[in-house]
Amino acid sequence: MTSSTPAGRNWAGNVEFRAPRFAEPTTVEELAELVQSASRVRAVGSRHTFSALADSDDLMVSVEAVPGSVTVHAERGTASVPAGMRYAEAARELDAAGWALGAMASLPHITVAGAIATGTHGSGDAAGSLSDAVVALDILRADGDLATVRRGDPDFAGAVVALGSLGIVTRVEFAVEPSYCMTQVVDRGLPWDTALDDLDAVMGSADSVSLFTRWADAERIDQVWRKTRGESVPAALPGAHRAGEAGHPLPGGPAENCTDQTGVPGPWFERLPHFRAEFTPSHGEELQSEFFVPRDRAADALHAVRALGSRLQALLYVSEIRSIRADELWLSGAYGRDTIGIHFTWRRDEPAVRALVLTIEAALAPFDARTHWGKVFTADPELLGRAYPRWADFTALRERWDPRGVFHNAQLAAWGM
Repeated sequence: MTSSTPAGRNWAGNVEFRAPRFAEPTTVEELAELVQSASRVRAVGSRHTFSALADSDDLMVSVEAVPGSVTVHAERGTASVPAGMRYAEAARELDAAGWALGAMASLPHITVAGAIATGTHGSGDAAGSLSDAVVALDILRADGDLATVRRGDPDFAGAVVALGSLGIVTRVEFAVEPSYCMTQVVDRGLPWDTALDDLDAVMGSADSVSLFTRWADAERIDQVWRKTRGESVPAALPGAHRAGEAGHPLPGGPAENCTDQTGVPGPWFERLPHFRAEFTPSHGEELQSEFFVPRDRAADALHAVRALGSRLQALLYVSEIRSIRADELWLSGAYGRDTIGIHFTWRRDEPAVRALVLTIEAALAPFDARTHWGKVFTADPELLGRAYPRWADFTALRERWDPRGVFHNAQLAAWGM
């Protein structure tokens, strides 16, 4: 169904989409007709992107209304899911069939295709980004044809984290594994010196580790969330103490919104995310930024951000530090290198945030930092081109797949695409 009503705003409320038309097709065939009749088209997912990446000069579409279910291919260890399905729903269906994902983002509320297209990730030394689990994509092209790209195909590594610029993803096939249980605990007051003297030991102390800090305490990290497969509960990290009660990553946030932190075993999909699917995630009206640095230079990069601590306080809710395994996806923040992500959750003052982000980008520039495509950043096209070794290859891929620029928009142009 096509609507003449405005396309609305993003999740944070800082972007009002200007697309004159918004459609929610209920079949792939209807989607194909819409794409063929439009001059420009962009797809939108859960709207958890903090820029105008999903906006369009003509038509914006959502594929959330296209029906479908999770289909497990046990013989090859994969599962196919509709692109517009939320991770929370996909995870429940997978677990009911006895299967699991190896990683999830902190928010299970996001759509599968949107998360993959922007390189979204969870945390874990052995865990790649959500995009790295993809083994195949169905992509609707500008001519209305449905193309399937599989791992091993020449275009695959460029087509997964593609920012919606090749076409509209309608179905995704993931690598899956048998279901497992996990525990989650929180330690408080980890000394910065302990963390930075042996960052590998801290980040490798559980299957998924997140360090939360406001950079205000020069000596200690506020919280360390650790998620471990199985039923064992790890001891507190050296110099830290086990939290005596459940908490929230953001100061003062409601603990009931978060997944269990008491060390009680539970299903993987109820421990891997930070937030429970039935509650509003994180803070709501906020902005976010994230930068990816090479794992072997991360300690120095974190020292550089610590030096900015006093300048961050007025705008910052909290920062999160996570690890991501290297992958071979051209526009992935973890392309070709094991990675540490440094995430910032900001108060919604966009001019002030953008000014501060410039300062952070300058501080992290010596460490070959890359950016999360779904967050707030200011890097110019020249810097982006240098940050991603396969930038020119991706540009050629986009021009070959979409020579008329049907899936292009002003945001991509601003990034030099």
